[in-house]
Amino acid sequence: MDGPEATLELPEHVRTRIPARFEAVGEALASGSGSTRACEVAAQALARDGASLDEVLAGLRATAQATIGSDPDFADTQTMCVAWSEATLAYLHQLSCEDPLTGLASLSHVRSRISELYRARAHGSRPLQESHGLIVIDLPDDRPGEVEGDSFSRAMRLVRLGERARAVFSGEETIGRLGTNRIVVVAQRDPQLGRRVAILRTMLAIVEFPTRVWIEGLPSTDHAAAMLLDELARP
Repeated sequence: MDGPEATLELPEHVRTRIPARFEAVGEALASGSGSTRACEVAAQALARDGASLDEVLAGLRATAQATIGSDPDFADTQTMCVAWSEATLAYLHQLSCEDPLTGLASLSHVRSRISELYRARAHGSRPLQESHGLIVIDLPDDRPGEVEGDSFSRAMRLVRLGERARAVFSGEETIGRLGTNRIVVVAQRDPQLGRRVAILRTMLAIVEFPTRVWIEGLPSTDHAAAMLLDELARP
């Protein structure tokens, strides 16, 4: 179901038949105005709660039966599966130094590396925001729901970005994955940085999908840097 999603207050006898976390899905289904966004949010929350995919799909079916008297449609089922899978992968990524699909450093490892740099610079003469920066490589047309393709296809595009980034930043720089459509390089702000970024842009110009590259400044504190990474990791 497509289009703006509205909700409809459900009768109490219907609401009691809807599993936990599926209330918004039931209201969206009953309104008939589109329920994919509600399905996405519910699947992400259930994945964080540790629910299995079987439990998620069973909950969706029970909700659809209770509100519209039929099984859920393909779009809602697909949305639930993709959102649950991506949320589960995101959790697993946080437990590992390496992203299992791309081989890039995980978001948690990038955070740890930046924290180390802040600690090392705590008593130094030059602030970290002057000595280091983030090189962000973005797939602007590759956000979930905006293009065709599955999570694996998006991950493979990130692998290709990572290979080109490593060809340019071949030293001790940390290269990690940020969410579903970005990678980041933690690099020194040396005299060669601008030239390296220009070379990277040239290398990425020949790939068959759009890319964007920019230098993101680091804030003055470790806590603010963690918030910045979280913001950059959002689709």
